[in-house]
Amino acid sequence: MLFCSHASADVVLKYNINGSSSWVPYYIPYQPEQPGILAEIVPQILVLAQIQNEKHNYPPKRTNQALETGLLDFDLVSPSWFPDEDMGESFVQSDAIIQIKENIIALEENAQKWANIHAIKDQSIGTVRGYLYHDDSQFTRIDFTSERELIKALHKNRIEAAISGDLPALYWSNKLNQKIVLAAVHSNGVLVMRLRKEHQRLLPQINAAIAQLKADGTIDTIIDKYTKKIVLTQ
Repeated sequence: MLFCSHASADVVLKYNINGSSSWVPYYIPYQPEQPGILAEIVPQILVLAQIQNEKHNYPPKRTNQALETGLLDFDLVSPSWFPDEDMGESFVQSDAIIQIKENIIALEENAQKWANIHAIKDQSIGTVRGYLYHDDSQFTRIDFTSERELIKALHKNRIEAAISGDLPALYWSNKLNQKIVLAAVHSNGVLVMRLRKEHQRLLPQINAAIAQLKADGTIDTIIDKYTKKIVLTQ
């Protein structure tokens, strides 16, 4: 079923979903046949909702700036990444699209030290440049360019702990053959569309499209396609 709206007929939503270049399995650059979970789901949402769109590829920090200034209209984020889950007055959010979780990651010999999330307070913690962390006032960020570089930094002893999505961490641990442990959960939530408020009239058709893709199994099929292999290799 397609969802029609006169409100969207003359609107072209500009968006970005790529995160870092290593945000596997959510976004996989240079692989058009298997571009990643979100790279497959988001276009289907927009087609069902009959919303014209333009895809852009910005790094995380520039994406946040472009959303604030209106150069972009939406991205994909988790409310759990924001203090008090507040995205700000300039934005509205869609219904949940998929589940997403972040962990403290560490080498096996250090894992016990980071089993409690409160251990990061006042510590130097590896992070991805431009990413949002709901509690980064509590620790010192040591920014790297991607999840892949976080894994490498742990094994070079440049950092003792980092924050990463569980699936990207497991993927790069296996890909690099550099084992890590998922320690304390840092955030556990859902991914939503963070949409500039001037487009909130489009939310009903966006949410209807998300609901249909959930109901017909499309979203679960796409998630399984990318995650089963990651889980089985651990």
